[in-house]
Amino acid sequence: MDHGLEAPFGPLSEGHRRIEGLLSVLLTVANGRRGGALAEPDREALTAGLHYFRTVLPRHSADEEQSLFPRLRASDDSRAKAAVGMVERLEADHRVAEDHHDAVEALGCRWLRQGTLSAGDARALREHLVALERLYRRHIAVEDQELFPMARRVLTAAELGAIGHEMAARRDEALM
Repeated sequence: MDHGLEAPFGPLSEGHRRIEGLLSVLLTVANGRRGGALAEPDREALTAGLHYFRTVLPRHSADEEQSLFPRLRASDDSRAKAAVGMVERLEADHRVAEDHHDAVEALGCRWLRQGTLSAGDARALREHLVALERLYRRHIAVEDQELFPMARRVLTAAELGAIGHEMAARRDEALM
């Protein structure tokens, strides 16, 4: 994978793998326990997944929405101009995902706090997780297979470097 400040797409794609993996784990817990008492490994997995989606995912979205997408919109390259509709759909996906993540956060925290979930809450949690999995499957495929390769071709080395620096700064800020 391409890493470093000049090539921000490696870390972005790695973030996608992490999202996919955590959703898979959360779905396994939700489907296996169905709102019942959590075994310690399930509790740890749920806690870790909620933490990631609460703290790390917003930086990933900011990397795209504040660093990558604006540069594609500003590009004079015809390929970037043609991708503006794709970027708008990806941003809309982020808003839909945020709503699902908010629900997962509330339900997951309730489960951790109370020890169990009602049948309705357990069903709602699974439905939100399935919706996220479907959304991200399509969303990530578009980014990894279409948008990132196109951005590699149309953005300058200086633009890619600036994106990398901005991504690093977001992580440095999170450590403060």
